[in-house]
Amino acid sequence: MVDPNNNSKTQMVSEINGLLADHFALYVKTKNFHWHVKGPRFRDLHLLFDEQALAIQGQIDAIGERARKLGGDTITSIGAIAHHTQVKDQNSVSLSAEDMIAELRDDNQRMVERLKAMKETADAAGDNATDGLIDDWTDMAEERVWFLNSLLD
Repeated sequence: MVDPNNNSKTQMVSEINGLLADHFALYVKTKNFHWHVKGPRFRDLHLLFDEQALAIQGQIDAIGERARKLGGDTITSIGAIAHHTQVKDQNSVSLSAEDMIAELRDDNQRMVERLKAMKETADAAGDNATDGLIDDWTDMAEERVWFLNSLLD
């Protein structure tokens, strides 16, 4: 259990849970776009969105386990995901491919910003392991931004 007197570790667990919520929400949004993309670039975008969704999904367990390793609890429900995420819902099934790409790019860029802000929290908590993981997760999110942004040039 996280020591309630250790504010930096409590804050780190809170930030990790926000990141976890973002990954769940971005996974669902990316799969939504994978299923609903249309147009002349259908095949390429359908496959790209699926690849990105799988990469995001692949990070979820490591993020949740990091919170537990720090002695904290993780988010436990869809409601908790909705409460903690910075990713905005997108329920439309008729967005243009370009709008889908731009929205995913922007969501991933916000994730990069969240991750970079978490570095200070990890440092304050003396949490070298999370600090190193943040570097890896940042690189993965930056790659997604790069791929998506390249499609809009």
